[in-house]
Amino acid sequence: MPTHIILLTLFAALLHAGWNTLLRGGNDRLWSMTIMCVAIALTCIIGALFLPPPDSASWKYALLSALLHVGYNLCLVRSYQSGDLGQTYPIARGSSPLLVTCAAALFAGEQIALSTLSGIALISGGILLLAVRRGKIASTGLGYSLATGAFIAAYSVVDGMGVRVSGNALAYTAWMSALWGVMMPALYITLRDSRSLLRWQPGVLSAATGGLISLLAYGIIICAMAAAPMGAVSACVKPACSSPRFWAICFWVRG
Repeated sequence: MPTHIILLTLFAALLHAGWNTLLRGGNDRLWSMTIMCVAIALTCIIGALFLPPPDSASWKYALLSALLHVGYNLCLVRSYQSGDLGQTYPIARGSSPLLVTCAAALFAGEQIALSTLSGIALISGGILLLAVRRGKIASTGLGYSLATGAFIAAYSVVDGMGVRVSGNALAYTAWMSALWGVMMPALYITLRDSRSLLRWQPGVLSAATGGLISLLAYGIIICAMAAAPMGAVSACVKPACSSPRFWAICFWVRG
């Protein structure tokens, strides 16, 4: 994997950890996640006006990814409601790279070198170890954390396949994110009501900012997956990038 893509994905990791921290700190995480998606939708709809539409072959991937992102949002919110950030986040993010690697090999025909696969396994294992407390992983919220990891793997592979046939990574990102950003408020209104969504509440600006940060972070990842193996990109998008050992493994993964 080229060095500049590794550096971009590590930057995306910092952004990703940042918006997850903002979400975890909110009092009503479903509302916060929905406000994030409203900010994403508005930004992407405006941005799409200035971009050529992605190739029609990518639309089925964009729609499927948007649906998977909604499922991911719900699982992430539930995992943060039932578990500690220090355990739920490593489980979700640590389990996904190996799942992405396997799914990319199965559905996208990607071939991964043994050295790259070893690096991905080391990164996943290291991040999963962050969830261990006193020699064990708490069972509280474990199911939702693992489901979140599965959704991450699913939408990552779908987007990796979609962006490669889209003809324009930015356009694909904009339209997929716009679909996702519209679906989430619609689901919120179905589950609750429109009044509570539209009412001004403390934290709306931080939630909207978190949405824009998450959009930038995942936009970088989609662009990276257009040119690099999906599993390797997923492995580098982790919050442990302050560790020198993590950097060394990521540069090994670049293969």
